This record gives sequence, structure tokens and C-alpha cells, in this order.
Amino acid sequence: MKKIILLATAFVFTMAAMSQSAVDSLIKMNTENYDFGKVKQNVPPVYAFEIKNITDKPVVVENTWASCGCTTPEKITEPIAPGAIAKLKVQYNAAAVGTFGKDVYIKLAGIDQPKTVHITGEVLAAEAYDAWAKDQPKEQVKEQPKEQVKDQPKEKTKEKSKNVPGISKNPTPVKNQ
Repeated sequence: MKKIILLATAFVFTMAAMSQSAVDSLIKMNTENYDFGKVKQNVPPVYAFEIKNITDKPVVVENTWASCGCTTPEKITEPIAPGAIAKLKVQYNAAAVGTFGKDVYIKLAGIDQPKTVHITGEVLAAEAYDAWAKDQPKEQVKEQPKEQVKDQPKEKTKEKSKNVPGISKNPTPVKNQ
């Protein structure tokens, strides 16, 4: 019985390794783990993973998704030509203070198992981030994207009325006879 369980476990691990190697035989990532380091709360950091097609045929990315709604990978819409590099932009919303680790999945056409890459980092409250950044050498502080400004409602502009001869700005109603 122990041999059967051991054999089944070995089979499962072999299949998982083979499916990951199938993906790895088509594409090469510039990195599989990216650490944003310390980021300011509510200032979403973005990183672009590079996916290189290492085959002699185009590779199609069917889908990309993340382990959490707080992480948004951009969809790659065009096939990756042989030898070409596509960029997969991944944004973390940085809403909650604390450390984070998220998985991003890349599903290729014809391959059942997705490629998994990881992002990590630590979100600091704005005041804590500013205090931390002030004490760090500039080369250790990663450039933060500009803070997102929510769309302000546009003021309604009054349409300039044109003076048209024979048309009054305040017409008097016409009575039906």
C-alpha cells in the first residue's frame, strides 16, 4: 500500500514538473519574482514582466489573471513572435498597509498549466513611507508612480447663444386657435 501511495505522489509531482517545463520550453521570463520593496499606500506600483518567445513559432497568451482582485495584470492581445519579447504589466492597488505576496498566472494556448510569477512588497502609510524615504539614499528608494487623482466632475459650460436675426432668445408661446 505504501508503494502505491508513493508511486501516486511521484506521478503527481512528475506531471506538475512536466507541465511547468512545457511552458518553460516555449517562453522565458526576465524574472519570476519581483519585489516592489516599500510602496506608499494608495499609490499603485506597476511592474512589466518580460516574456520572451524562445520557439520558432508564435506563442499566444490566452489569459492572464491574479490570485487576488487587488492585483491587475494587463492582457496581452497580440501573439508573441519567435524571438520577440512581450511585456506583461502588473499593477498592485496598494490599498492595505502591510506586506503582500501575490501570484500572477499566464495561460498559453495549447498548454494546460499556466506559468506563475510572483510579486511581493510592503505597503506603508503615506506618512510612514515619506519618513522612510527621507532617511534612505536615493538609489534605494524606488520611483513611485504619481498619486492617482480621481476624475473630478467637469463643470457644465454654458453654451454661448448665437444672435440669429428673427429668433428671439425668449420666444413667446404660440397659442393654438
